[in-house]
Amino acid sequence: MPLPDHPVSRRRAHTRRIEVQGFVREDGLYELEASLCDVKDIDYPIASGLRPAGVPVHLMRVRITIDKAFNILEAVACSDGVPYPGMCDTIGPAYRKLVGLNLVRGFRRTVGEMFADVRGCTHLTEMLLSLPTAAIQTFATFRRDNEDTPEKPFQLDRCHALESSAEAVRVYYPKWYRADAQGRPGKV
Repeated sequence: MPLPDHPVSRRRAHTRRIEVQGFVREDGLYELEASLCDVKDIDYPIASGLRPAGVPVHLMRVRITIDKAFNILEAVACSDGVPYPGMCDTIGPAYRKLVGLNLVRGFRRTVGEMFADVRGCTHLTEMLLSLPTAAIQTFATFRRDNEDTPEKPFQLDRCHALESSAEAVRVYYPKWYRADAQGRPGKV
């Protein structure tokens, strides 16, 4: 269901776009490329000078290489558009510290700790938080979501609709369906 119409006239002032693309490499590894772009719809005066409407205030990019177990093998970050050139755009090399992390085991918490405050760039770090689910979606491209495997499907018990006692699990993943703690059938 879409958002309802807004009752008051309004004019857009700012757009933030975060895009993540997943790639399969010929060597069997995977890459995620993410970008964050902030653009103003009006000329924007900032301390470093006027940023004309439509010219990115922020344009940051990250690329990570991962294996089938979601381990990060390579990481590179850059800042192509920044409010303080020669300053904001120097933090990219710090993001090599992502190498060795796993995208699905404590990644968001670890990234938040590693790059908090002045140890990182707010925008690069925020963009990284999208990578775990983008990786899962990239891998899911090559699997049927309810194929019969001995392991519980990754997506179960990770959102309200796919809780083991939920109706969606009973209908689409019956092997993994469990009544709730009180023994009642699943939620609708």
